[in-house]
Amino acid sequence: QVQLVESGGGLVQPGESLRLACKASVFTLDSRAIGWFRQVPGKERESEVVSCFYGRDNKTYLEDSVKGRFTISGDRDKNTVYLEMHNLKPMDTAVYYCAAAASLGEGTPVTVSS
Repeated sequence: QVQLVESGGGLVQPGESLRLACKASVFTLDSRAIGWFRQVPGKERESEVVSCFYGRDNKTYLEDSVKGRFTISGDRDKNTVYLEMHNLKPMDTAVYYCAAAASLGEGTPVTVSS
């Protein structure tokens, strides 16, 4: 069974940075796309895809509101996808999940507040 484990969330002030990690098991980064999406607490029906890593094609996707601030990358040796988040804003506050192959991680919360 595919397992995805997120880590790296936390409480930061506006303008600070975090790096989220999504470690995958069972499949390799070259065989499945891995995506990050986020849900604002209390607005679970409004999930937003933030970024995707397509290991097979070595391509990435970033949602417009995070372009220039977030980057996504993959470490094949660790079978882990990273979401580097810089210049964080209060609007980035959410629970961040990674998803792949119809599986979903438990999520890691990110709170941006002064």
